[in-house]
Amino acid sequence: MTEIWESSFIENQMMWGFEPSDSAILTKDFFLEKKMKDILIPGIGYGRNAKVFTENGMNVTGIEISKTAIELAKQNGLDFQIFHGSVTEMPFDHKLYDGIFCYALIHLLSHEEREKFIKDCYNQLKPSGFMVFTTISKDAPMFGKGKQLGKDHFEITEGIKMFFYDSDSIKQEFEKYGLIEVSEIVEPHKNLENKPPFKFMMIKCQKR
Repeated sequence: MTEIWESSFIENQMMWGFEPSDSAILTKDFFLEKKMKDILIPGIGYGRNAKVFTENGMNVTGIEISKTAIELAKQNGLDFQIFHGSVTEMPFDHKLYDGIFCYALIHLLSHEEREKFIKDCYNQLKPSGFMVFTTISKDAPMFGKGKQLGKDHFEITEGIKMFFYDSDSIKQEFEKYGLIEVSEIVEPHKNLENKPPFKFMMIKCQKR
């Protein structure tokens, strides 16, 4: 059963190809501007968003639940440490990081998991460090589709549950963790040009 789930997971992930997301490129520029050196990427997947950081002199550590994705990341030339496990089990080490980048993951968690995850990320930041989350918004075309599980929370297809953020829920969940900026970003399918782009929110926080 695990192998079937991992196969489906990797297929869904790899539809994005190997080019870094626009969010990762913008975050790389931001981290360079702030002279960030040690970066944690929870939910690193097969690593498409990691190289843009390592190629610009940053030290990356990853967390990934899928062994298959970790193997693909290694095959893709990523030789840094990737902890095998769920982000809900953070922390995996006691290191403090300059920056944390999390792409298209937090909206897949339940309310309790999101709350713990945000707190765990914040606790692993160095003083004045930054964390950046890219997440799906209520402007996404799949909002309201499937089975409703709660306010703004839907099971889109079997086993795929998403929480859709807006400005109010972002403020509610992130404000006490140093929220400094929220912006919209449209993420194109870089290897599937016929597919419509995703509308995401970029959330920036700084440890006070």
